Amino acid sequence: MGFSTDAIHAGQIPDPTTGAVITPIYQTSTYAQDALGVNKGYEYGRTHNLTREALEKNIAALEKGKYGIAFASGLAAIQSILGLVKSGDHIIATENVYGGTYRLMELIFKDYGLEFSWVDTSNVVKIRKAVRPNTKLIYIETPTNPMLRLTDLRTVKGICKKYDLISVVDNTFMTPYFQKPLLFGIDVVLHSTTKYINGHSDVIGGIVITNNPKIHERIRYLQNAIGAVPSPFDCWLTLRATKTLAVRMKQHNENAKRIAKFLSENPKVKKVIYPGLRNHPHYSLAKRQMSGYGGMITADFGDLKSAKKVLNRVKVFTLGESLGGVESLISHPASMTHASIPKREREKLGITEGLIRFSVGIEDVEDLIADIEHALK
Repeated sequence: MGFSTDAIHAGQIPDPTTGAVITPIYQTSTYAQDALGVNKGYEYGRTHNLTREALEKNIAALEKGKYGIAFASGLAAIQSILGLVKSGDHIIATENVYGGTYRLMELIFKDYGLEFSWVDTSNVVKIRKAVRPNTKLIYIETPTNPMLRLTDLRTVKGICKKYDLISVVDNTFMTPYFQKPLLFGIDVVLHSTTKYINGHSDVIGGIVITNNPKIHERIRYLQNAIGAVPSPFDCWLTLRATKTLAVRMKQHNENAKRIAKFLSENPKVKKVIYPGLRNHPHYSLAKRQMSGYGGMITADFGDLKSAKKVLNRVKVFTLGESLGGVESLISHPASMTHASIPKREREKLGITEGLIRFSVGIEDVEDLIADIEHALK
């Protein structure tokens, strides 16, 4: 089936009791059992929920995966992935990840004996040099947040195959509409479904997708054991949102291309980073690996004073955390999403005080451009 057909139908069948077309919200914490040891396949709400099951099947189908395991947040999904390794193991991770990912790995799980190497994974030589005898997993974010650097997924898979490592890709920025890491041989894909997958800024969630039955068994066990599961209502909202994922992503992409071009031609903007611009260092890889460039743009306005003027003057763009909603958001990574990363490390990555991240929504693009133009004046 095509992407939009799967988005609307995968994992969903008419309710067997009433014939309802839309998957119901199974708002229950437990299930009646026919007799001791006899049930209908459902025992307890943390372990099984039909609305959650429909969402898991739906997103897994969009990623061309066999198994989906949903969580209460993207960070809960990442925590479950860290459960694939044990104390003393080493993980290679993209150096420019979401600040919450860095915080979870470096400031929490490091205390439990995991070792991390933060590497520019866009450089294959650096990945190979980082491999140690105790390396077990490579964690990739592509494009990165917020510097939008890309990693070659085929190359990563080749390295993982050679050294028998687990490959993990955070696909939040691209969604399966523009990028399907499993088709490149990647073992595990994860999303903060809070972002584009849901796309309406009203749900916190995460999901892990894999084709590997052993990894699925372990992640599913952790989902139940840790208990960080999404509510039935949150699953229902996200399942409703995936039906329009294709049309939303098309518009995010079109609007972002127009705005990236506008920003790159404005003399008040020092630098514009967007994979769809020809001057992006990984433009060729973006064309090979992705079917679109997404709705995220990063721009450097030179200093904090200039950045503040833009951040405080926009009217259509909303100053706030998060990304991927139908409404356009604007943020200051150094003091917001990446504040947990030490200043020295931020600056090494290019996350300066003058850097602004745009999450381009699906409003009329002329209004968005006029909003930025007004702020720059």
